[in-house]
Amino acid sequence: MEKIASFTVDHDTLLPGCYVSRLDGDITTYDLRFIKPNTPPFLEQKALHTIEHLFATFARNSRFSRNIVYFGPMGCRTGFYLIVRDLSSKDTLTLIDEVLREAMAFEGVIPGSERKECGNYLEHDLEGAKKAMAEYYDVFKNLSIYDLQY
Repeated sequence: MEKIASFTVDHDTLLPGCYVSRLDGDITTYDLRFIKPNTPPFLEQKALHTIEHLFATFARNSRFSRNIVYFGPMGCRTGFYLIVRDLSSKDTLTLIDEVLREAMAFEGVIPGSERKECGNYLEHDLEGAKKAMAEYYDVFKNLSIYDLQY
């Protein structure tokens, strides 16, 4: 059986950042790596869940909304995958920057966090999510399109 591409990345040397994980025609998968793999503490589940709700909501309501395919967490709790269609790396970095800044400033009820909207609606942590995004943003804000390769 062939090993999938993401399992061929050396997780012992991978650092927090933003990477192109896959290219599939006009679809690009980005690895938003918040935490160095295998170095706890990992993203707390409640914060991870809240980041997923905030980022997905703001991305799908951004000027790049038609290009968003998916945003979701990695099972290892070290980051997220962002999947976009027909969007340049430069515009993707702009999207991520704008969404992170908007999400870090968010106050109020977490989008999609009501019982009728979410399958685990009690498991959210807005302050923890904002803290994790701020720590990631400290790394992300200095990245350019030349930093997107593993």
